[in-house]
Amino acid sequence: MADGWTDTRHRSLINFLVYCPREMVFVKSVDASEIMKSSKNLFKLFDEVVTWVGSKNIVHMVTDNASNYVSAGKLLCEKYKTISWSPCAAHCLNLVLKDMGDMPHVDRLKERASKVTIFIYNHVQLIAWLRNRPGWIEIVRLRATRFAATTFLAFGSIHVHKHDLQALVTSKFFVDNRSVRELKAKEAVSIILDNSFWDDINDIVKISSPLIHLLRIVDSDQRPTIGYVYEDMYGARLGIKKIFQMKKHLYKPYTSIIKNRWDKHLLKDLHAAAYWLNSAFQYDEENFCRKPAVNIAILDYIGKKYDGDQEKVIKEIQYFEDRIGSFDRDLALSTSKTTHPDEWWKLWGVDVPNLQKLAIRILSQTSASFGYDSSEVEGIDLGTFGQPIGPPPGFSGNDVHDNFHDIDDL
Repeated sequence: MADGWTDTRHRSLINFLVYCPREMVFVKSVDASEIMKSSKNLFKLFDEVVTWVGSKNIVHMVTDNASNYVSAGKLLCEKYKTISWSPCAAHCLNLVLKDMGDMPHVDRLKERASKVTIFIYNHVQLIAWLRNRPGWIEIVRLRATRFAATTFLAFGSIHVHKHDLQALVTSKFFVDNRSVRELKAKEAVSIILDNSFWDDINDIVKISSPLIHLLRIVDSDQRPTIGYVYEDMYGARLGIKKIFQMKKHLYKPYTSIIKNRWDKHLLKDLHAAAYWLNSAFQYDEENFCRKPAVNIAILDYIGKKYDGDQEKVIKEIQYFEDRIGSFDRDLALSTSKTTHPDEWWKLWGVDVPNLQKLAIRILSQTSASFGYDSSEVEGIDLGTFGQPIGPPPGFSGNDVHDNFHDIDDL
């Protein structure tokens, strides 16, 4: 993992870490200020780290999404045929949310939501009244931050308080309060009582919740996450289509953003191969994606990246697909949804040792090069935001799968 950041002295630093399921290990931090603009120099730096760690010990390298990192990653893969490279999934999701947050109608919604929260928090008596409401928690206020999800978390927070805010502005306490005479008060009341405002907020929360949910997953350093990225990114797209009742002219502005960022950054054989090897999805006969691209991804990975006996791995694939041998037990099927994929393969892959080794190596990978800055989202619980689509096994929530794979992606 190569985590780039800028310190208070405006130096471009890169933290190198080694990720494995047991623990994450810090390797070193490098001041790369003088070489950041050169992809060749970045490649040389990456090459030094790979040499020190040992190329045979590395399955996957995750970096920033910037063009210089992309070029350096490609150069690394050209030199080391068995190493895969991909950009940070968390960064990609942040870019998706940023693009959505910049949409004109979302920008207007931010402006209206800000007027409400600013008015409420600028009047001590009003916020004191709200704090006496049963179960009250503070509203997350919109603010400038590099963490794009904050905007949508704030939308979710204000949506939760819809009835509290409407109760406030229709109460005798509010009507008798001097602040009601202010122009800003009338504007805030108009927004709070506007059903279209709440409908728009509700739609945006539903659209962003699966993306926030996936962001929480990929940012977790507790368990490997690569086995879920492919499924959840496409699940998020289907969820948006359903919100707009499959009306293309309504969902297209949002799905185009996801498609652009996914295809440009995260459409990698490694993610599709991890999806294919995830037994929770492979054995979900109704919903498993059987598009040729998914099968090609696992075959391409074996052909290009696997340095063992490729023919033996190919022969063992049928055992896994058809649930033959150690895979035919009822317990193997039931635990596919309750055991993390890499652990599942350790338990049930004994009859296919070559494929087992490959699966464990792939499914033990992370998909992010960094975690979000907790100071940016202080007081926000990513885990309770919205109604996530398809939470994976090993994480909170019930499995929800939709047969989205036959729907036109555009």
